[in-house]
Amino acid sequence: MKKLFYFLGFPLLCLFCFLNISGQSAEYVEIIPVNENQEEGKKLASVYCATCHKLPEPKSLDKSTWKNSVLPNMGLRLGLKIDGKEWDADMNRTEADLVRKLNIYPDYPLISKTDWKLVQNYYLDNAPEILPSVVRPVDVSNSIFPFSAQTIRIGDSKLPQVSLLRYDTISANLYIGDFKNLFILDNRGNILKTYDLDSPASHLDFDANGNPLLLTLGKLSPSDQSLGNLYSLDENFGNNSKTLFSNLKRPVNFVIEDLNLDGKSDLVLCSFGHYGGKLSWFDGFDRSKEQVLNTLPGTRKVEISDINNDGKPDIVALMTQAREQITIYYNTGDGSFEEETVLNFDAVNGTSYFELADFNADGHQDIMVTNGDNRDFSAIDKPYHGIRIFLNDGNASFKESFFYPMYDCGKAMVRDFDNDGDLDIIGAALYSEYTKNRNAKESIVYLQNNGNMDFTPSYMEVPIHGNWLTMEVGDFNGDNRLDVLLGTFIYNIQEMMSISMNTGVNTFPQVLLLTNVSQ
Repeated sequence: MKKLFYFLGFPLLCLFCFLNISGQSAEYVEIIPVNENQEEGKKLASVYCATCHKLPEPKSLDKSTWKNSVLPNMGLRLGLKIDGKEWDADMNRTEADLVRKLNIYPDYPLISKTDWKLVQNYYLDNAPEILPSVVRPVDVSNSIFPFSAQTIRIGDSKLPQVSLLRYDTISANLYIGDFKNLFILDNRGNILKTYDLDSPASHLDFDANGNPLLLTLGKLSPSDQSLGNLYSLDENFGNNSKTLFSNLKRPVNFVIEDLNLDGKSDLVLCSFGHYGGKLSWFDGFDRSKEQVLNTLPGTRKVEISDINNDGKPDIVALMTQAREQITIYYNTGDGSFEEETVLNFDAVNGTSYFELADFNADGHQDIMVTNGDNRDFSAIDKPYHGIRIFLNDGNASFKESFFYPMYDCGKAMVRDFDNDGDLDIIGAALYSEYTKNRNAKESIVYLQNNGNMDFTPSYMEVPIHGNWLTMEVGDFNGDNRLDVLLGTFIYNIQEMMSISMNTGVNTFPQVLLLTNVSQ
């Protein structure tokens, strides 16, 4: 199944992506093979792969997935015909024309058939028949899941496609984006306003005056069409809204911050795109004053933090396409930024979300990362999916210090849920399908912080089926304990039928409210 967006991004597995930067037709270059052995295949793989992303190890996928899905797509990126088909054989004409302009696929093969065979053999000969299953330490704590569950349904749609959940702590209003509807609810569940949208909502935040700004995606499915918009909604929930930016390429996230310290709010915008994308900031919200930070696809999320403690706000960005990475853009103070990539992940990693948080209370921002995007060319159970914490050594060098394995983990949020002064984690999975490994019980996990990077997991006693794409945290009932909202996203009727066949469940919650009942 193709990636949705990020989100909804789901990172494109663009192995062996080769960009013809000059825009000229790529010439066929015959590479003379040395020896048909494993070492030569590995060398060739590193040559053609390292231009675009970190080299994946053969053991990261099973033999069948390499052979039938990933390697054929790699071959297309190198200008080869696969089973007699060109790269655009199954692509919409509009999308194909946009991709052609990006020079993603070369006009001629960039590798000889002999060398391509060596690359294939390197992966197929060294890949396992199946990947190992997740093995977690036996939990002897019998920890109780500290939330009670309640399902919420709004409207009459039987196909929940919740792409946005946002809670306003000031007004206590909740924003729910479901397909082309935006619902605004008060803290008692009453619907204050319903907006009809041009396309699904992907992000919502508030300007300096507290007015909601809404980002719409354009096309939900992977696309390079520029159909997204950024709106300023009527603060009185009327029918009027103002278009601030239009013709955006599949935008998924934005942040408002005074980056150049001139007293005016600036906009940092993530255009996820598909084959092409962009991360930009706009001085004073002026579209004519765009500063492009990168033109790569897949920027999923940004956070603003003064990482180097120099008094200037820096940008921390998550890339979730081929170059899966965390990059810091250090603010130089003159409207410019210096780029430094601090974390790199394999292209099959499926990185999906991150948050900054100081886990060890040393005054430095650490990074929590989830990986579990599994809707590309390798939708298999991956034991390396899950939640990771990378601790900051104080010099913005990050080391993995905690890992909780979790199939298809799409998002996790860091908060002090039990009010004991340290940071806990709530995580949820967006299953590409249900298997014996991807069960409903383990699709939501609470990780209670015991100190010293030790966390105790707990699950819902009676699990509820839902493909959890979106998550929001807030004190929804005003009892000074943080609750959790989860939104179900089911791509289409066919996916719903498949889930029903695997689980026996025929109805799915639009939104799941987890009320904090911890003592």
